[in-house]
Amino acid sequence: MIFSSSLLENAVNEFARLPGIGKKTALRLVLHLIKQDKSDVTRFSEAISLMREEIKFCSRCHNISDAELCNICSNASRKQEMLCVVENIRDVIAIESTQQFNGIYHVLGGIISPLDGIGPDQLNIDSLVKRMETENVTEIIYALNANIQGDTTIYYIGKKLKAYPIKITTIARGISFGGELEYADEMTLAKSISNRIPVENYINTGN
Repeated sequence: MIFSSSLLENAVNEFARLPGIGKKTALRLVLHLIKQDKSDVTRFSEAISLMREEIKFCSRCHNISDAELCNICSNASRKQEMLCVVENIRDVIAIESTQQFNGIYHVLGGIISPLDGIGPDQLNIDSLVKRMETENVTEIIYALNANIQGDTTIYYIGKKLKAYPIKITTIARGISFGGELEYADEMTLAKSISNRIPVENYINTGN
């Protein structure tokens, strides 16, 4: 692309750094902003800047939060004894969109993937184990992507939690093997949560 303005080019290049945004899409977004009132663009940029400066991660579940505890963990009406283990924050948003889960979460921050150089020590697994020691959790629900990396992560965490007398389940395979939670439609994801199965059944029949 050839630009008549270095300011325009710099803005396009910054937008194009976002995931899933190519140069053409970035240009369309920047040209849209140019057409807006300066006050609207200022509000947009201030919202992004403020989010980056003040955003926090929940000290309990590692979800994005405005305070020490996220609004899910601090909600007394949620089932504090039912804990859903997910790979990332996008999965929390996907499950919350179904409005079928009223428990709490634990965000691992990834899944075990040796080929990508991601090992257990880089994930929030130790803090999950500590929660078993300090909280009255009666059921853990694995809501991890149905692929080899997700299964490896379930197996590893299972060994770490073996000593704790808790019910351990996983979402049903309404999510196809190799599929990702964040791209599943809400109905499929909701049914996968409500029809969850014991992990031992999943391991024996799912691989």
